[in-house]
Amino acid sequence: MLHFSTKAGLLTAAALVSPAAKAQQGAAAPIAVHAKANPIVADGSLYSADPAPLVVGDTFYILTGRDEARRDEAGFVMHEWALLTSKDPASGNWKLHPHFLRPDQLFAWASDSAAWAAQMVQGADKRFYLYAPVEQRDCRDRDCMGIGVAVADSPLGPWRDWHPEGPILSQRLPVENNIQNIDPTVAVGPDGAAYIYWGTFGQLRGARLGADMKTVGAPVTVTTLTGFFEAPWLFERKGTWYMVYAANHAGPSSPCTQAVYHACQAYGTAPTPLGPWTYRGVVLDPVSSTTSHQGMVPFKGQWWMAYHTADAKLGGHFRRSVAVDRVEWDDSVSPAAIRKVVQTRAPADSTPTPNVARVAHPTAFNMPIPLQYRLAALNDGKVYPAPLPPDMWGTWNGRGDVAQGWVQYRWDRPVTISGVRVKFWGDRPAGSGEGVAPPRGWHLEVGEGGNWRRLAAPVVPAATTDAPVALRFKPVTTRCLRLVLDASTDGKTFAAFGIEEWEVLSPKSVVAPQTPPAPAASARCD
Repeated sequence: MLHFSTKAGLLTAAALVSPAAKAQQGAAAPIAVHAKANPIVADGSLYSADPAPLVVGDTFYILTGRDEARRDEAGFVMHEWALLTSKDPASGNWKLHPHFLRPDQLFAWASDSAAWAAQMVQGADKRFYLYAPVEQRDCRDRDCMGIGVAVADSPLGPWRDWHPEGPILSQRLPVENNIQNIDPTVAVGPDGAAYIYWGTFGQLRGARLGADMKTVGAPVTVTTLTGFFEAPWLFERKGTWYMVYAANHAGPSSPCTQAVYHACQAYGTAPTPLGPWTYRGVVLDPVSSTTSHQGMVPFKGQWWMAYHTADAKLGGHFRRSVAVDRVEWDDSVSPAAIRKVVQTRAPADSTPTPNVARVAHPTAFNMPIPLQYRLAALNDGKVYPAPLPPDMWGTWNGRGDVAQGWVQYRWDRPVTISGVRVKFWGDRPAGSGEGVAPPRGWHLEVGEGGNWRRLAAPVVPAATTDAPVALRFKPVTTRCLRLVLDASTDGKTFAAFGIEEWEVLSPKSVVAPQTPPAPAASARCD
């Protein structure tokens, strides 16, 4: 396994603000980065996403988008691409070009607002082609994302628009369509022929490219890759074609993900570049960001996967960072199988914490919970300024018929506790009977011999969800604690509950695990 993390302070704000930001890469010298653990740039000085690796000779390239959203901003802000290069990914030594390319400087017909998942490939003519989804200016289509292509003699450029007439893929080209045309992946086969796939929101299209690398043939629609959502990545190995992609077939027993807002990386194989495709399984479990995007390439005899996470300092779903890990193959089967990639990251913080919820097994009254939420969010130690549904436990089901509910912790051995802190979440004010609102009341119960005893402690109502609500009480020793919630109501219907984090405080500290303990097998507390 690979273990690495970025040395803090290598990238300063001054280093990232450069006149080269408004020109194609090359005017500014790259920045040296040494990564001791994933992600590659971990100090929060730059956020990168949607990695697309490329190998040329003895150099490993990763083209990435740059996430520029504020920490409290719930949306993608991506105005340019960055580039990472290394002679040896295992060494952790990289060079970073933070201002590699901008869409409006690459394509005269593009705006500057969408530098989304792009890929560089080397054509049969040895030149390099960059396929990039960007927003078209002066566009009247329902969705104005289109895929353009640029050409260069080197991955470092300079790049020029290879189809200045506009995108080669859009809602008008090569045939009229109503899908969002993004996430291109291109691969060149052993015979020199090139193929392109693209799509999102469950719509996957593919086509052969002409020898000019810009003429798109008749598209095919792929429907046999289980759970396909977006981010396809196409390649060939030993005569078999592989498609790795972001999947979100969710459910309590899903091999992919329990929450629909998260994705795994799954893959399929085909005997030809245009199919037929057969689903083969999951190759990367969900990462810490809701989105998942990867690329796989061989380099000096070892296969590597580049992917993004939210693991950098002050990272999040819209402030992602690129990681790399080794890929191993099972050649004992036919077609050869991709073994599940082991995500490596910096060691977990071993500082003891009084929050003993971090070592508790959670459960809830509404098991299995709605697919947009995660039970493990209750005690994962993370509260984001701009959370998405997987960052919380919740009950919203669209009916408004739940007057009371509960969440519960069970410990493997008795713990002494003396307080709690609860960060509620909501999209409606207190007193609402719809959506998700702070509860009109709540209290604590401890488990004793199979029964529950209410703690005689005053509870401060949660008037808003802006800040955590804290409660202190006389120390009590128990193996089970239940938080009972009374739903907000307008007198007719009830709002749902939402909790981002439920901390339980003890006089004795514990060391939090890297991942939350498994959910409790039962709500019983004997």
